[in-house]
Amino acid sequence: MIYVDPPIWPARGRLWSHLISDVSLDELHAFAERLGAPRRGFDRDHYDLPEERFALAVRLGARVVSSREIVRLLRAAGLRRPKHLYGGQRSSGARPPSLSSSLSSSPADVASLASSPLASSPFSSEASSRLRLARADASHWAARDGTR
Repeated sequence: MIYVDPPIWPARGRLWSHLISDVSLDELHAFAERLGAPRRGFDRDHYDLPEERFALAVRLGARVVSSREIVRLLRAAGLRRPKHLYGGQRSSGARPPSLSSSLSSSPADVASLASSPLASSPFSSEASSRLRLARADASHWAARDGTR
């Protein structure tokens, strides 16, 4: 099912809604395409939708819910991708953008980071943060792909 909250979020001189799916990102992207929403409007787990498209989204079948309900639905579906884990950058929906390109989230990379000299150095808080993100990322994608 596709959901949208009312356009109450001000940004760049406009009011915005959030468009989500509680089924999959594929369903969300397909609906957004029917709606004519550009892919650049996708932000980790939702589309930012300008108020001009709100009525069309509802006509096409999006159910109007509160902003709190949007977050609850995403969490319940396992599709919530918060900024603190996935970065503030926009994503195509493929892989979280928050990890640097030098670190993938494969179990081997997570293990090598944990045992690296940096992990026990005086600068270990950065290593700990990267390790925590890598583990969360690896766990998320393994669960999503059914490999865990």
